[in-house]
Amino acid sequence: MTQCPECDARLERKDRIEGELFTCPECGVELEVNGTDPFAVSYAPKEQEDWGE
Repeated sequence: MTQCPECDARLERKDRIEGELFTCPECGVELEVNGTDPFAVSYAPKEQEDWGE
């Protein structure tokens, strides 16, 4: 188990895989799984603007 970097809510691993994006159930911030053993998360990367469209 780890904690949300935004609100310190407890986050459980469940069936999450490294690189998966999910939202914190408490505060709604988007997070990314950085590791599964031990379970670690960080803020999800911000999407870049695509000026080539």
